Amino acid sequence: QVQLGESGGGSVQAGGSLRLSCAASGRTFSGYAMGWFRQAPGKEREFVAAISWSGGVINAADSVKGRFTISRDNAKSTVYLQMNSLKPEDTAVYYCAARRGSVFRRNAYEYDYWGQGTQVTVSS
Repeated sequence: QVQLGESGGGSVQAGGSLRLSCAASGRTFSGYAMGWFRQAPGKEREFVAAISWSGGVINAADSVKGRFTISRDNAKSTVYLQMNSLKPEDTAVYYCAARRGSVFRRNAYEYDYWGQGTQVTVSS
């Protein structure tokens, strides 16, 4: 069992930055690939970014490439999402998720554990 807790959300103006953190507890953090997803009101949960267990392989959705960066610190059992040049369309609840194994996936249903989410609101 892995417990995940996100932090760092908030309200920011367009063009601003936020850094989300997701702290994990329970089983060995390095044994899990990690992902960030988001869900806006009335929309389905969508993939944002993911990182392999070692941190050596990352992937991001086209809508955030060049603006968002995912990273992890296995010693701290924490995964991060640095979000720069934020846009109003980035407004959503952001969730981190853990998937057993070294390889990440882009589909939400392939993740085993989820955090409670943190709200990000970007105003124009």
